[in-house]
Amino acid sequence: MADLTGRDFLKEVDFTPDEWAYLVALAGELKDARREGREERRLRGLNLALIFEKSSTRTRAAFEVAAAHQGARTTFLDPSASHIGSKESAADTARVLARMYDGIQFRGDKQETIETLAAHADVPVWNGLTDDWHPTQSLCDAFTMVESSGRRPCDISFAYVGDARFNMGNSSLTMAAMMGMDVRIVTPPAFAPDPTLRDAAREIAAQTGARIMITDDIEAGVAGVDFVHTDVWVSMGEPRGVWAERCRVLAPYRVTSEVMALAGPDAKFMHCLPAFHNLDTSTAQLVHDLTGLRELEVSDEVFESEASIVFDQAENRLHTIKAVLVATLAGR
Repeated sequence: MADLTGRDFLKEVDFTPDEWAYLVALAGELKDARREGREERRLRGLNLALIFEKSSTRTRAAFEVAAAHQGARTTFLDPSASHIGSKESAADTARVLARMYDGIQFRGDKQETIETLAAHADVPVWNGLTDDWHPTQSLCDAFTMVESSGRRPCDISFAYVGDARFNMGNSSLTMAAMMGMDVRIVTPPAFAPDPTLRDAAREIAAQTGARIMITDDIEAGVAGVDFVHTDVWVSMGEPRGVWAERCRVLAPYRVTSEVMALAGPDAKFMHCLPAFHNLDTSTAQLVHDLTGLRELEVSDEVFESEASIVFDQAENRLHTIKAVLVATLAGR
């Protein structure tokens, strides 16, 4: 049990391990209630503002559907609608929206922006993604691993393979430390999480019993884990000139059937999506034209295999985001 009423949801380290575990458990309760037709609509009459500097399929859909299931209404504000940072500061935006809405979601570039929103709004502010943190995704990943394995978090091991410098690497490492998991960050040295964050995660791990490995050795990092995670190598918000060199360095870290075999026959594959596992998207085709690669961070064989639980994971964004909304707006 934890009382998170009125709290912001900006990054994992703002919560205690017990509070984080409570959110994971609450997501399971809400998912069961929805499936069994006994969900209570605890957010009736509330209005939520969804600010998107960066577009998203899963984050927007999960927030909108979670709110609707619970009886709340949402307003979607893209860059042309909110003017945040262009015509109006984040601080002023927060003070305006907080007088009209009961909560504010932000998905964009700078962690500084969402921290400013939270500092100036007297309603909960939720992080849908920034360059530094992706807590709604790591909460989803934690829940998915517990649900899929049926194990206690302290008995779960996973490897995050690929580019670990930014939000997914930071959030995955911190989440695992908080939940007492065995986590391996498998990446070239230049793509590892910042040393300050690594030190912070190890401090948390000393309290929770988590095991942390950061290595560029794929075999050592993946051996025997329950789950193998990865994320995209390229972003549409950056110069395409950096894509070719990055893909060259990361190519040995593609999650292939050989990598999954190192983990073992029961290991599951996870990805926060979208994934560039074939040439069926314009972005993948652009990268192919630059590099000749037909697959990036994961092979199509692995993505489409029985080991892949990426669509279970995607669905769980709904249930874990619903847990955040209920916990911060309605309490237990």
